[in-house]
Amino acid sequence: MFAKLKSPVFIDTVTLEFLCHEPSSLRAVLKNEEGRVCSKMETRVEKDQKVFKWNGLNDLPYGVYTLELCQGEEEQSERIIKRI
Repeated sequence: MFAKLKSPVFIDTVTLEFLCHEPSSLRAVLKNEEGRVCSKMETRVEKDQKVFKWNGLNDLPYGVYTLELCQGEEEQSERIIKRI
């Protein structure tokens, strides 16, 4: 596990806290309950960067999503909920 969610519930922003502090690329995919990709992004994580905010998710419908994260060869999935 290289990152954790600040909160599993979001409105328009998902905040990640990094547990490792090496520079690398981060790829994130947000899928709905049917497994359809609703949003994705890729960014560079700088050395000693502790937090990343994925903004612009306010257009997604409310519901349950799966957040798939990939950093280098490590992957992890988290269940998150968009609410009002």
